[in-house]
Amino acid sequence: MSAADTTTPAKVPPPRPAPPPPSAPRRPRTKAASAGAGTPWLLLAPCLLILVLVMGYPLVRLVTLSFQKFGQSQLWGFQPAESVGFDNFTNVLGDSEFWSVVVRTIVFAAGCVIFTMVLGMLIALLLQRVSGWVKTLINIALVASWGMPIIVATTVFKWLFDADYGILNAVLSRLPGVDMIGHNWFASGPQGLAVIMLLVIWGAVPFVVITLSAGLTQVPKELEEAARLDGAGAWGVFRYVTLPILKPIIVMLTTLSVIWDMGVFPQVFVMRNGHPEAEFQLLTTYSYDRAFVVNDYGQGSAIALITVLLLLGVVAVYMRQMLKIGEVE
Repeated sequence: MSAADTTTPAKVPPPRPAPPPPSAPRRPRTKAASAGAGTPWLLLAPCLLILVLVMGYPLVRLVTLSFQKFGQSQLWGFQPAESVGFDNFTNVLGDSEFWSVVVRTIVFAAGCVIFTMVLGMLIALLLQRVSGWVKTLINIALVASWGMPIIVATTVFKWLFDADYGILNAVLSRLPGVDMIGHNWFASGPQGLAVIMLLVIWGAVPFVVITLSAGLTQVPKELEEAARLDGAGAWGVFRYVTLPILKPIIVMLTTLSVIWDMGVFPQVFVMRNGHPEAEFQLLTTYSYDRAFVVNDYGQGSAIALITVLLLLGVVAVYMRQMLKIGEVE
């Protein structure tokens, strides 16, 4: 036997793992980083201050009055304001006239929003298919109508639908078999509210058209061409390509339209010469009448506060939809 056969092989120790690289030392939070985090709040401070000054006191005063008995005697200082708890809300919510006004306001706002969004979308889509100078002229007309003061627009509509001198009755009477001379559009609530709804839609469509037109410019043409190559028609391209991309804008416009249309006041007030009849009352005018016509400022404030809570519900739905859209993206 050789020496090589009797020699025990030496054990080789396992290699040691390489030590981890030294971690970079944490940099202490500098004053510059802290200042950078507070810069947005510093820039927002003037706006927030203005909002608190302009809206803070009226909102607090509104909430306070809604829990008080506050009439003309309290307004002139002859009697102190008397706390009544939830009596104002109980009386308002137990009044059948109030619920009629709520239903009328919801139907009115829903009609305005639906027609505004549909008409605005159609016009925005049509603007993508016209020549440049035609599009410019239409945009000028839209901005001009949007910039017209509400009182001026309401006065023009009053003249258009006037029973004696209205141009609309004269034009319609020229049609065969139609006699609209002397027709009073405000003799019934539904007809009169339809006229006011048309006025609100006329003033709201320009903003919707301009915003949707800007959104349509962000729709990739490649996706539309790919959808057409796959056999999709005009409706298919709009439904599966254009509409999903415009969804955040549509949600925003719909929410804003609901808030604006539920807060309609000057159109109804001026169209009915400052004294809206019962069938023309919306939440805003009803609150105004209870406060400044009946001189019951407590109930008027309660109605206004209920309206604010309804609008906050709309805002909550809007925020939820926007968060869902953000999660999908």
